[in-house]
Amino acid sequence: MNLVIDIGNSRIKLALFSERDLMFNVPLDELKPEHIQVLLNEHDDLKNAIVSSVREYPEELRSFLENSFENFIELNANTPVPITNCYETPETLGKDRLAAAVGAIELFPGKNVLVIDAGTAITYEIVTAENEYLGGNISPGLATRFKALHQFTGKLPLLQPTDDFPVLGTNTQSAIQAGVQVGLLFEVQQYIDYFNTIYENLEIIITGGDAKFFDKKLKNSIFVHFNLTLIGLNRILEYNVKKT
Repeated sequence: MNLVIDIGNSRIKLALFSERDLMFNVPLDELKPEHIQVLLNEHDDLKNAIVSSVREYPEELRSFLENSFENFIELNANTPVPITNCYETPETLGKDRLAAAVGAIELFPGKNVLVIDAGTAITYEIVTAENEYLGGNISPGLATRFKALHQFTGKLPLLQPTDDFPVLGTNTQSAIQAGVQVGLLFEVQQYIDYFNTIYENLEIIITGGDAKFFDKKLKNSIFVHFNLTLIGLNRILEYNVKKT
């Protein structure tokens, strides 16, 4: 079995896989060695672990993982991955972006895939049918756009996303909600339309905390998958374990 740990800026995702099958995952505010020890006590065949972290985490946790698993990987720019990474500066590529790209080839092998990760930032990644990660774009996410209008203007209020928003605002509140939310939908739709003209039979995956916002709001068939990054990390772990 495999332990997958995704340490983000604010939360941690912990998942168990049996080879490539996701058994369970849970979000955490804090991860301690004793939490992992419970899993080790419950699963004798838990031998492999991978950590992807966008921030520093305690050395105590790192040492525990290194000493408790037969195979332990801390994802970095030098970690072998089962795709060709065409990014010009792989050392600056976000680990979550790389893992999502790997997750794309796991879900849609032999397909061209556009991965849209909607979170604090919204990212657009292209993975080809030949398992090449070509790169992608980074744009402000939904909540970030609302915060920017409030912080960088003198009088605009801080609003939250809502399911009930107009296409055209008729007051300041609805103008902000329409501008942000309709604007983001237009942006995403335009990316989809553009890449559909370039890549044949393009599959579209949307992941991230705001993925539900796009469900049924776009004219294209999209695949919403909240565990894409975890699946990609597990695929990277499996790939490295088989190389040893």
